[in-house]
Amino acid sequence: MSTTVVVKARNMELTQKLEDYVNKKAGRLEKFLPLIEEAVVELAHHKSARSASDRHVAQITVRGKGVTLRTEERADEALAAFDAALDHLQRQIERYKGKHYHGRGDGRPSAEVAESAEPAEPAEDRRGVIARRKKFVLVPMNVEEAIEQMKLLAHNNFFVFYNGGTNNINVLYRRRDGTYGLIEPELG
Repeated sequence: MSTTVVVKARNMELTQKLEDYVNKKAGRLEKFLPLIEEAVVELAHHKSARSASDRHVAQITVRGKGVTLRTEERADEALAAFDAALDHLQRQIERYKGKHYHGRGDGRPSAEVAESAEPAEPAEDRRGVIARRKKFVLVPMNVEEAIEQMKLLAHNNFFVFYNGGTNNINVLYRRRDGTYGLIEPELG
């Protein structure tokens, strides 16, 4: 299986040299985690950033069978931001492998339980309240796995997941004091 690399640029020119560099480096992610099917690299330049070291932003999102990992880094140059994001992603992959290749208790790894995530749909009407819609496959997990997935995806506010223990959809959120809260909705 070969990893598909998609490179996007915002507010900057994507030179052939930069695109080749990103494709070469991101294409190697498959050797770290064979489940990876797609890597989306977004490079952006923010002229109005307060600090010069925050002007270039590189965001890398990898998707595969049952896994979605994302990282974002900032630097004063696009290549430096991309390299920092790639290093951070490789550490996330190692952490993911350590946590998820031990199985789920029934002998099956989480990658076998989950189906691949569907990409986000673009917003249909910009005048409406909904600016973005996302569809994703819910993988059965417990609260500890949800906290880990929340950290891996860098979701700092909340995380929606299917609680395999209660067979309900739950919302995990981070409280101001750094602890977590769990919302367990019930039908009335």
